[in-house]
Amino acid sequence: MAEMPRTEANIKKLEDIASFLGVKVSDEFRSLEITGISSSSMRIKPGELFIALSGEKHHGAKFALNARDSGAIAFLTDRQGLDLASKSLGNFPILSVENPRGISGYLADWFHNSPSRALFLAGITGTNGKTTTSHLLKQIWEFAGMNAGLIGTIGIEIAQEKFGASHTTPEADQLHNILSIMKNAKIRAAAIEVSSHALSLNRVDGAYFSAAAFTNLTQDHLDFHGSMENYYQAKKKLFDSTRSQASFVNVDDSYGMRLAAEVSLPPITISQRNSKANWYYQGIDSTSKGYRVEVRGIEGTLISGELNLIGDHNLDNALMAMALAFESGVDPLVIGNSLTTLKAAPGRLERIDCGQDFLALVDYAHTPDAVEKVLATLRKNTNSKLIAILGCGGNRDKSKRPLMGKALASGSDIAIFTSDNPRDEDPEEILKEMLGSLKLTYPSAVISDRQTAIKYGVEKAQAGDTLVILGKGHEVGQEIRGVTLAFSDQEVLRKSIEGEL
Repeated sequence: MAEMPRTEANIKKLEDIASFLGVKVSDEFRSLEITGISSSSMRIKPGELFIALSGEKHHGAKFALNARDSGAIAFLTDRQGLDLASKSLGNFPILSVENPRGISGYLADWFHNSPSRALFLAGITGTNGKTTTSHLLKQIWEFAGMNAGLIGTIGIEIAQEKFGASHTTPEADQLHNILSIMKNAKIRAAAIEVSSHALSLNRVDGAYFSAAAFTNLTQDHLDFHGSMENYYQAKKKLFDSTRSQASFVNVDDSYGMRLAAEVSLPPITISQRNSKANWYYQGIDSTSKGYRVEVRGIEGTLISGELNLIGDHNLDNALMAMALAFESGVDPLVIGNSLTTLKAAPGRLERIDCGQDFLALVDYAHTPDAVEKVLATLRKNTNSKLIAILGCGGNRDKSKRPLMGKALASGSDIAIFTSDNPRDEDPEEILKEMLGSLKLTYPSAVISDRQTAIKYGVEKAQAGDTLVILGKGHEVGQEIRGVTLAFSDQEVLRKSIEGEL
């Protein structure tokens, strides 16, 4: 994917930036013209302001010389960063505030002239479903003839242009730059996946959402948040009247019920079958490709159509996308007509068809709840054996590993435990934690090497079986000891089926 470009220069004098921040700048630097802002020393362009933030491993000010040599003409940082940068830079314009991370989003919004308010911006948060919901929503908008954008786990889309992304939600300076590009490209509506990390680390500060949506909350990221309560409180930050205009909440989820009762924005509720919700399915009939659905919405709105997606979780995702599309002004008849055209996001129950006599799928499920739901969905649609392959990521929430292992073993006929992204951990130790007290019987197996595990799964699959590879979905790399090796579940699966491995 191409690298995200910079928006057209919004030139502002350093004295105006200092005034916005409430700090002073010496007279010799007051008239400096700032052409952009960036918190990455590797992305800095000539004439820009470098925001040196305190990171998990290093302070951004340690890269002061790199940023200056790349063209940065001024810095924004905290007291620690000021001390670090001053030693290496000498007489150089450095603005210091108490919490640069907490102000950078608002600075970027001001610098780019509030681009989020120029389009319908939907912020989607939740443990699972963010990616699929945002992709379905963008497809509905495009079916309706709207120029649409997307920012999320798989990447950034501006109409039909696609760019890579390093985080589900970009850092604040990048986010507002992207929104500015969308504004200039005449994008009318955009969906953003808003992660709990982003809300905790101020990445969406300064952005104003036309609608905030909550999908669900299940165990994940406890290595970062420490507890489910902290995780919930991070998600809740999106649903504030100073940040969002409307809130959409899935009340089939227990945390969604709680959120609907606590948020300051009157919630628009979403449910599969609760007719007291503002949006619900009043009819769901299974078809060979998915579902025939009839949806009842606010003010008696009726939407009906054929949905070519499988799984209860995709009914949730599609309903949220329909509600958000209606909120943005799309006609209900158009929404209904769009349903048959909707496709799942890459790596979300993605079918790999090489002419084999069994069903082969790749999915991103990487939490206990997601693994359980995906396997339950496939069980309903499988008349023969269900073979599932799964690993757990290293340097991440360890408490979910035995839960994921249990979901894998109980939800499949042949459970194959393997590596995901071990990162800095020993893959064998991760597998031991996944297994816990489980006792596997043949042909279930523990195969640390992911490629070998996939090949084994293909060898065990017979006519009518379903084989699903879980955990990595759209990813095209495997992180091992600080190195990212090229690895695609889809590619390995295809080669295994075609006998090339």
